[in-house]
Amino acid sequence: MSSNLKSVSLGFALTCIAVGAMTSGASSITADLARKCSALMAKAYPPREPGNPAAGSAKGNGKAAQAYYQKCLASNGKVDDNGGTQGNSAPQGNNPGTKPK
Repeated sequence: MSSNLKSVSLGFALTCIAVGAMTSGASSITADLARKCSALMAKAYPPREPGNPAAGSAKGNGKAAQAYYQKCLASNGKVDDNGGTQGNSAPQGNNPGTKPK
């Protein structure tokens, strides 16, 4: 019974090491990179109403902003400056839920 327990423990340990070795090759996202990409995304997709995230974005839509953020993370914070101009598919005027200014 003791040798069976040792072989199971050894098998488990080797499996853990193998899984750890496979995942260590992936790049990890640091807090600094997340902050940088979040700031770049906020600049590329500014809020329609500052301080009110529910108001939406002045440029583009949520899906475009998320794609921009993921692209920023994938390229380690190096994205082109015109990222906010390509996802401008959301209608911007005549929303019946808003008051005219």
